[in-house]
Amino acid sequence: MLEETLTVLASAGGTAVVQAAGTDMWTGLREAVAGWFGRGDEQRQRVELERLDRTAEELETAQAADAERVRIRQEALWQARIENLLESLDERERVRVTEELRALLPQRAPEGGAVAGRGGLAVGGNADIHADRGSIASGVINGRVGIDTPSQPDPSQG
Repeated sequence: MLEETLTVLASAGGTAVVQAAGTDMWTGLREAVAGWFGRGDEQRQRVELERLDRTAEELETAQAADAERVRIRQEALWQARIENLLESLDERERVRVTEELRALLPQRAPEGGAVAGRGGLAVGGNADIHADRGSIASGVINGRVGIDTPSQPDPSQG
């Protein structure tokens, strides 16, 4: 069984994979994670790239009602894969591979640590969103939005 810090690191790795899928960070993280798992073995790296692609596809095609369940499942799967790899190594190798993983993860996280998947909004600092003069303001709008012209008051109403 892994010590708690390695379990936390594996969890962060699983979360990073899921959060990067479908974003601009995906290509870089996908290559880095496959390389980390492959550890110089091209065949193993190709297998990992295929797994990562299946993860991204499953996250992308998940129906809205199932999206959270799929996300949680994929995070847990990648955490378990990372934990299994770390557990399979002797102590010296585990230290080296753990340091590689620690170095890999922050490089792929945006400054401030805020990450949003497809259709989301992440803010790593302040956000000031406001509407003016009957307009609409939103960080994220899912679906159609329209503004109707307000009816004119009856002249007898002043």
